[in-house]
Amino acid sequence: MKELGNLAIVCAKRRGTLLQVLDGVATVYVGQGPDRKAMSMDWQDDSKIKATIHELNHGRFKEELSIEGRIAA
Repeated sequence: MKELGNLAIVCAKRRGTLLQVLDGVATVYVGQGPDRKAMSMDWQDDSKIKATIHELNHGRFKEELSIEGRIAA
């Protein structure tokens, strides 16, 4: 459960990313509309939370900086 705070910080810094914690389950939503992806995990599963943070920072959900310096999804 100690990684949950790290996940909250990563999600808070990103546009179009929502973290929901409900009934012991943490769900991260990335994107909007029909293209929105969801990743759910037990809120105490530090290994899965670390893997989700990795996906957000370095993996398939990594945000790229545009030429103007703004974040682009």
